[in-house]
Amino acid sequence: MRETRCDVVVAGCGVAGLSAAVAAAEAGARVVVLERAPQAERGGQSRYTEAYLRMKSEAEVTDDFETHLAENSSGLLDPDIIAESARPVEGRAAYAAAISMAEPGFIATFADQAGPTIAWLKGFGLRFDFLPTQFLTKSQPRLLPVGGGLALVEGLAARAAGLGVEIRYETTAERLEQDAEGRVTGLLARHRTEGRLTLRGRVVLACGGFEGNAEMLTRYLGPRAAFLRPICKGGHFNRGEGIRMALDIGAATAGDFGSYHAEPIDPRSGVPEPSVFVFPYGVLVNKDGRRFTDEAPGTVDAHYESVTRRIFEQRDGIAYVVLDARHQRVPNVRLAIRTDRPPIVAASPEALAAQLGLPPAALAETLRGYNAACRPGAWKPLELDGLATAGLDPPKSNWALPVDEPPFHAYPIMSANVFTFGGLKVDSDARVLDGDGRPIAGLYAAGEIIGTYYRTYTGATSVLKGLVFGRLGGAHAARRDNAA
Repeated sequence: MRETRCDVVVAGCGVAGLSAAVAAAEAGARVVVLERAPQAERGGQSRYTEAYLRMKSEAEVTDDFETHLAENSSGLLDPDIIAESARPVEGRAAYAAAISMAEPGFIATFADQAGPTIAWLKGFGLRFDFLPTQFLTKSQPRLLPVGGGLALVEGLAARAAGLGVEIRYETTAERLEQDAEGRVTGLLARHRTEGRLTLRGRVVLACGGFEGNAEMLTRYLGPRAAFLRPICKGGHFNRGEGIRMALDIGAATAGDFGSYHAEPIDPRSGVPEPSVFVFPYGVLVNKDGRRFTDEAPGTVDAHYESVTRRIFEQRDGIAYVVLDARHQRVPNVRLAIRTDRPPIVAASPEALAAQLGLPPAALAETLRGYNAACRPGAWKPLELDGLATAGLDPPKSNWALPVDEPPFHAYPIMSANVFTFGGLKVDSDARVLDGDGRPIAGLYAAGEIIGTYYRTYTGATSVLKGLVFGRLGGAHAARRDNAA
């Protein structure tokens, strides 16, 4: 078996792995990156995302950043356990040593290091701006890299190449190696055609969640995972090996293993992220032709995930947004429709139902009931207008105009799995923790593999998390005095 010695080996070539590789190489380390994909497809999901960043400027995160993360960083824990977990690790009770939650220190570091990380990226040519997004209504600003996630991947990869980082494509990490003291000393990997090899060095796991692994999805999310698919082709490379390898040597967990980040997409489309965010301006119906949720409880950026989860719960995991001609008068409405497939169009609700395979009488009845519940008021499509239905269950809280002006349009919608929530617990240096809450020597994690979210995703933080903790973990792993 071939063996390579380096200072740092990084599993994963998305923004988290490349950030770790660049930071380690800048500190003088010899770095090898493993990428399961061929070079033309490198970057995993990072290359396909627009990479929204929850920041109000290039130097500051949004005002709600830490609060939102903290509110959704754990399950329903005993308040005494939460209080105990706030104590220094060495003084905690055993039951709280590695509680499955994002630690306050982790969240504070995340917020504090976002600005310096953007400045670091700008230092080698990446640019950022507040560009138009797919959210026609929003509650928080989103900074974007110019060129999206692909620009991040290519910019980081170019910087890595200039620093002498070696990227080994079509190579998959399989198992962590440890010495007699439990220190991680490298990993066993497999090249697609050349077989197995061993890489010696401190390890950064940055190989994503398990959205591309049907067995793990069914084990953790349940049998309805069959109604999910990754948001883009890059998600199929994320098969959970990094999580499994770390759990095998006693790593602690964080994040909700039974959940994932949900986004509404058109199941007919094969393009990356074929999202459909226009449902606040129509009604959502299931395969029985019935409404099942409030389509517009608030701004679409803050509520699309909860609405998409309700779609996932419907029969066969699918629903249909039904719109009339008025939706075409929403300014810039095409920004909210990323699918490359055309809408289904008909002159009447019954004809639309026939094309969708829905019960025509049921859809017509649903629309009559909804239209009757709409009330007069000022329609303001780009801001919360409070134009709500009356006496309807479920209600519609905003933008509730009748759906009665032909032609009628519809898009099918299913829930995409953007990334899974469950993963590894790390400290503020991105060191993976064990079941006693102590760092596993020689092991780091960055990106989606770090378990963070429960209940709902704190929007526009995933890519940022990869960048921040990739940079921090890579720099710490490169330290020559590294004792842990």
